[in-house]
Amino acid sequence: MKMYVGNLSFETIENDLQDLFEQHGTVNEVHLMTDRFTAKSRGFAFVTMNDGAQANAAMSALNGRELNGRTLTVNEARPREQRPSPYGGGGSRSFAGNRR
Repeated sequence: MKMYVGNLSFETIENDLQDLFEQHGTVNEVHLMTDRFTAKSRGFAFVTMNDGAQANAAMSALNGRELNGRTLTVNEARPREQRPSPYGGGGSRSFAGNRR
């Protein structure tokens, strides 16, 4: 089960989350979201645990808990929404008027 962890302090690192969630079971992956240009934390992460019961226990125990001076928001991650391409529909463009 993939969980969303929000309202993170910008000082929080992946190891902090790994240690916190491992108190409730086996953690498969922790992915702290960072800004691609500055590499600074964006204030949220995703934590994956294979065992649903352990993940539910972690969500119950950690939602509303304080970490590094911030109150965490922990819930089941929603599927990623499809976003339109920033470059439009694509395809090739033919400029017949420019041919000689």
